Amino acid sequence: MGRKPDMIRTIALIFAAGLIITGFTSLQASEQSPRAAAPWYQTTTR
Repeated sequence: MGRKPDMIRTIALIFAAGLIITGFTSLQASEQSPRAAAPWYQTTTR
């Protein structure tokens, strides 16, 4: 039973690292092209 806290800590660290990586990649994607989220038919002028 001595290894359970280590496994829980490892899983929590992997989860936190995934959140950090996802946050950084989403920030970089939003900086590169702000119009990428809008569909093409909403970006055209009428």
